[in-house]
Amino acid sequence: MSEVVTFGEIMLRLAPEGYCRFVQADRFNATYGGGEANVAVSLANFGLDVKYITKLPANDIGNAAVNSLRKYGVDTSGIVRGGDRIGIYFIEKGASQRPSKVIYDRAYSAIAMAKQSDFDWEKIFEGAKWFHFTGITPALGQNVSDICLDACKTAKKIGITVSCDLNYRKNLWTREEACRTMSKLMEYVDICIANEEDAGDVFGIWADDSSIVDGKLSKEGYKNVAKKLMDRFKCKIVAITLRTSISANDNNWAAMLYDGNEYYFSKSYPIHIVDRVGGGDSFGAGLIYSFITGKDPQQALEFAVAASCLKHTIEGDFNLVSVDEVNKLVKGDASGRVQR
Repeated sequence: MSEVVTFGEIMLRLAPEGYCRFVQADRFNATYGGGEANVAVSLANFGLDVKYITKLPANDIGNAAVNSLRKYGVDTSGIVRGGDRIGIYFIEKGASQRPSKVIYDRAYSAIAMAKQSDFDWEKIFEGAKWFHFTGITPALGQNVSDICLDACKTAKKIGITVSCDLNYRKNLWTREEACRTMSKLMEYVDICIANEEDAGDVFGIWADDSSIVDGKLSKEGYKNVAKKLMDRFKCKIVAITLRTSISANDNNWAAMLYDGNEYYFSKSYPIHIVDRVGGGDSFGAGLIYSFITGKDPQQALEFAVAASCLKHTIEGDFNLVSVDEVNKLVKGDASGRVQR
């Protein structure tokens, strides 16, 4: 039995070496990742029992994706096998003023073609305390949206906490489609996680006096965003990451949390980025771990921000850090000195 269940698509990630552009690449590094899979790996590294649910083809590439999770202690026993292909995404890492670029090749993947009958959610949730998904998963198609809704309804019926990272992806659906679908799913969400833009892109709730392009983030503006999300969907907690982009390589990283009574803000970290993919997922995982282990809202926020700060230093989608490493950063050890 697993404490946490996550559901989504794990993809093959193909990236040119270093900072090469796609047109320069004559070889690609192959790894695996995807929003909810990234959360599962983080939680497993933190010592929680976590189960990842998806559908993958019954071939060697599907096996490799499963093994990429198993090696870090994620329970893959509930993964459904079938379908013809695994989704792929290509990523070109940005540098300085050149942004990173992602190209998806995920149409007709096994999970995108999955059926509601593939998943027995009451069985999947046996012994679980928490269910997590992101807005990327229902964007894969109406069938997958219906599967997410089945999972949320079952989780709510049996008293499991539900968290959702809004994670809007414009290449998968329109804002109108996202708003319509996510509004239905948010009825079952206890903890809503978003970045600086998600609430605006999905629900039209924008922060006043803020500009992502100009690097201006207003605390009062995001307090208002969090309150509007909570008032609209009756969540118990809203958490928003606050990224100030100086360049593709250097950001300031922080977050806020609202519990219906108080607004909490984390310390801010200047980060030099090795790989920013999975940064939001590592933040979500940090929150889940913190609340399951009894941390108060400020402690939970600081742990989640520190965990995601460290993720930006690690190649690939997965956040391969321990609780001790995160706690050291929370306590102020940001020196990066060699540990002997």
